[in-house]
Amino acid sequence: MNADDLRDAWADRTGEFSPRYYAHYGPNEVSRRLAALLGDAVGWDARVLELGCGSGRHLAHLHDEGFSTLAGVDINPGSFDVLREEYPDLGTAGAFHAGAISDVLPAFDDGSFDAVYSVETLQHVHPEEMSATFDEVARVVGDVLVTVELEGDGEAGGGIVEVDDGLPLYRHDWGSVFEARGLTETSVESIGYDTVRVFERAD
Repeated sequence: MNADDLRDAWADRTGEFSPRYYAHYGPNEVSRRLAALLGDAVGWDARVLELGCGSGRHLAHLHDEGFSTLAGVDINPGSFDVLREEYPDLGTAGAFHAGAISDVLPAFDDGSFDAVYSVETLQHVHPEEMSATFDEVARVVGDVLVTVELEGDGEAGGGIVEVDDGLPLYRHDWGSVFEARGLTETSVESIGYDTVRVFERAD
């Protein structure tokens, strides 16, 4: 599967693992942990960006907890229709951008967001686009990056897992990915199958 095919698969996603699918489940343990981590790290007035926000369940929890400047990027433009239906207050308060991460982030200045986070999103980036995408993610981080992603298997490239009719997940050592891009890892923990890593921008 090439990069364009993979983009199209997620941009047109319906049914299982679609924006409406996740909206049905609402905020979860990851949402609550993100709110705690970001509240401690950057505070509730921080500029926060979610990569792959889908229908906004994690952002909605942040909004309910008092975060006031929220933004999201998602490759599926239908995500934002669902978001505004399910979380109308967030839909009014937030800023949302449709497109692939590597296409959207270049429009932002260096350090545009105090905090950036991803939840099972960066693992979908195709190898053809990894370097440029991860460079852009690191560039727009002002203070803190949080990744909630599958981890690699210790081999070069992290390994590929195929799910749901052959859609690939690309596993990495996310600590190495972002420390190589100038961020410093400050904590790591597990939630379910995912690893939660917190990175800070060095002074």
